[in-house]
Amino acid sequence: MRSEFQKELESLNIKLLKMGAMVQNIIEVSIQALIKQDLERAMSVFELDDDIDRLELEIENKCMNLIALQQPIAKDLRIIGTIMKIITDLERMGDHAVNIAKVTLEIGHDPFIKPLVDIPKMATLTEAMVNKSLDAFLHQDVELAKELDDDDEEVDDLYEAIYLELIEKILENPENAHQATQLLFIGRYLERTADHATNIAERIIYMVTGERVKIN
Repeated sequence: MRSEFQKELESLNIKLLKMGAMVQNIIEVSIQALIKQDLERAMSVFELDDDIDRLELEIENKCMNLIALQQPIAKDLRIIGTIMKIITDLERMGDHAVNIAKVTLEIGHDPFIKPLVDIPKMATLTEAMVNKSLDAFLHQDVELAKELDDDDEEVDDLYEAIYLELIEKILENPENAHQATQLLFIGRYLERTADHATNIAERIIYMVTGERVKIN
């Protein structure tokens, strides 16, 4: 029974890491669609999100079955509970990528009111945070999970810089207001995605130690 349980856990880990890779990809695709103003690529984000949603449901069902059939306790139960929480955060990250794609479609081919510098930086940092959080989960590495606190602060700093720059653009020319608002939304979606990565880090710490720690 224990051997079978471990096999099922390994299968869950693989599916979780696959979902994480899909989330990193959808963030990348949504941001590249924005940068290149590639509306066809932006549309592809919706299908990618559907794939993420299907995998989330598959993992959730597998977790529920494992709880019902194996009746895990202590750390084993925390691991399964953590996986169910993580997939919720990952799914919401996918939703934020969809929101970015929607903004890209809204902006269309209108010239940008400013060069996109900090938004791509935010996206790169956010993708790295997702990767780090999943690596921390795989290796049950509490110290690595705690590093996401500093990463999140860096993302927050970039968001603040974007906010101030875009407000300045609106003050320079009120006609910039619509696109500036749309770009602010994108910054906010990336900032929220980073917050979900820190949520994952907190859940990993709980999974390993049994202690609830707030690192965000």
